[in-house]
This record gives sequence, structure tokens and C-alpha cells, in this order.
Amino acid sequence: MPAPKLELTDDEWRKRLSPQEYHVLRQAGTERPFTGEYTDTKAEGVYQCRACGAELFRSTEKFESHCGWPSFFDPSHSDAVILRPDDSVGMRRVEVLCANCHSHLGHVFSGEGYPTPTDQRYCINSISLKLVPDA
Repeated sequence: MPAPKLELTDDEWRKRLSPQEYHVLRQAGTERPFTGEYTDTKAEGVYQCRACGAELFRSTEKFESHCGWPSFFDPSHSDAVILRPDDSVGMRRVEVLCANCHSHLGHVFSGEGYPTPTDQRYCINSISLKLVPDA
């Protein structure tokens, strides 16, 4: 995995992020379903990494999955995220990380039958994102 472009110490991350943001972004936590700021948002714009501001997703790739977290069928560009195997809860998943700072964003799932161009669901924690609306 390539080195992060933005590297901070643990203390620097703790100063930059709220305790909830730190838990999800730096400790691979998960926010409770249906509680996130962007779960049902339909605003158009760019979703950035809340930790570093890198562009991750666009509203044009967001779709209604009814899973409790914002869902996207593709990142905004192919090198925006890093995917890595995650066996942490006794099942095989694929973790999604910000390519710029290696913060945890969520997981990606395939083959669930959603009518999207990629048949993928990037299930992303709202607290990992910051929406910058189109002007």
C-alpha cells in the first residue's frame, strides 16, 4: 500500500478531529446506521475526506441503498481510495481508506444486485465525509 500523502502523529489527529471522528477515521469505527448526516442527503456536490479534505466521491455516484449509511457506486476517481482486505469481525470484507491520509471510510460490497453501473456499494460513514455543495 502506498504511503499516505498526509501523515500526522496520533496526537495531531486527536487535535484535528472530534472524539467521534477520531474513532471512525483513525480507529476504523462505525457510526450507528441511520444516524449520519449524509445518509439521506440529496444535495449535489463533492464528498471530501473529513480528515484531510481530499475528494473522494461525487453526488452523481450516490444512490439509495437503504442500508443506513451513504452509499456510492464508485469513487470520484480511481486513485481516490485504497481498498484492503478486512477480516476483523470474522467475515471477509473490503475496507475503504482515503488514499491521501489512509483514514477509514467504510467498506465496499459487490454482487448485491443494486441497479448501478458497477454493482458495487461503497458503504461509507457520514462522519468520514464532508459535503461541499455545488455552487
